[in-house]
Amino acid sequence: MMSVAIVKRRLKEGKTYEDFRKAWYHNVGFGTKNKMYSLINAFDEREIIVIGFTELPTETEDILEGLRVDVKERLDNPLDDVIEPEIERDFGILISEDDFSAEGAIEYKNPTIDGREVDVQEVFNGLIAWKKGLEQASAERDAVKKTK
Repeated sequence: MMSVAIVKRRLKEGKTYEDFRKAWYHNVGFGTKNKMYSLINAFDEREIIVIGFTELPTETEDILEGLRVDVKERLDNPLDDVIEPEIERDFGILISEDDFSAEGAIEYKNPTIDGREVDVQEVFNGLIAWKKGLEQASAERDAVKKTK
């Protein structure tokens, strides 16, 4: 299963995307299939949106270990000097990828990923495990931040 994270951050006045990228860029990989797409908001050039796609392991503890990589990166490389304190986060599990590139009429098809039909119940089960991992990792991050 593929997790999706959408994180929106706003640059502080006078800071640039390059400032953000240097502070944000990971020093350690996740050890699993991962791609991050960074966007600059067309209506607010100070807003940076990062959309991350990460292949999830099947066990909750393994999910948590992957999340701890990101928590450690953010604690070791804080963005506080570059971004405003408010951060908007959305997390989910990819349930379908649809290609509407064709010209003309397109027939309905069931949800698929990489050409394989999706088991919707399996996605919901994965969503529960992902949610538990996110909650645990967030609690751990917040506890460490309080001690700093």
